[in-house]
Amino acid sequence: MGEVRAPFGAVVRRETLDIGGLRRTFTVVRPDPMRANAPVVLVFHGAYQNAATLRLATRRALDGVANTSGAIVAYLNSHRWHWNDARVDTSFAARTTGVDDIAFTTAVVDRLVRRHAADASRVHAVGFSNGGYLVFRLLHEVPERLAGAAVISAAQPEAENFAPHVSRLHPLPTLIIHGTADRVVPYGGGRVSLGGRHSGGRCMSARDTAEYYARRNGMNVGATTGRAVHGRGAYPTGSGHTPVEYTEYRQHPHPPVVLYTVHGGGHAVPTPGRTLGSLLGQDRRSLDSVRVIEDFFGLARRR
Repeated sequence: MGEVRAPFGAVVRRETLDIGGLRRTFTVVRPDPMRANAPVVLVFHGAYQNAATLRLATRRALDGVANTSGAIVAYLNSHRWHWNDARVDTSFAARTTGVDDIAFTTAVVDRLVRRHAADASRVHAVGFSNGGYLVFRLLHEVPERLAGAAVISAAQPEAENFAPHVSRLHPLPTLIIHGTADRVVPYGGGRVSLGGRHSGGRCMSARDTAEYYARRNGMNVGATTGRAVHGRGAYPTGSGHTPVEYTEYRQHPHPPVVLYTVHGGGHAVPTPGRTLGSLLGQDRRSLDSVRVIEDFFGLARRR
């Protein structure tokens, strides 16, 4: 399909794939000029969103990764506004009709490697809400296709609500970002809902989710906690900014797991300048999640 040049010099291209009898689409944001063996960042939107609305909601902040680190950023579109994610207790059409979002994801990666000379060994997944639950599924079913994962406003489903029938043990660096005032996915765990209209089943707390992935990565140490430092994605408190706390599991040679807790943060991708209404909880703009994700994945900033 046709290409459009983004304001900062990247190229935006919409592409299609036929998977399981469905025409699937995704948007590629790539640096210009393109370099061989570029890392990849796959982005999975939330429920009732698509690639375009997530880009709009985040003010295209993730697009900037193509410019700052030379990565290829691919925004995937779900089937009828939802993903067939890692939860049993959902009634989305993607789940009830058995849409194969795992096959779609791997096909996108293969396309990026073949058409854009991307590095298959440096593919990172970022998921928000419903998209975060799909990333949990990827971490269990095809972890060998990923180099790392970041999940925002989603929590590991409880055992009875966990959908994957396959669980391949392949430890990966895992970043979790969650607000304490999230009104959709409770920070402290419990039932997922949107204004009481839909249940996504029961999920663990954010802290238990981090511990789950630390144990899955083979670590048997306790977490280190502290205040996130200004200049590394967090903003100084005051002037509407609330504290951001990190909970970190590190034990060599196991991949790290880090939870960023945004105190007072709602159901959102924390992005500078972005505010939300009361239904989803307030986004207090205390964290630049894109900067945190970029640093966590080790995507070197270009000079």
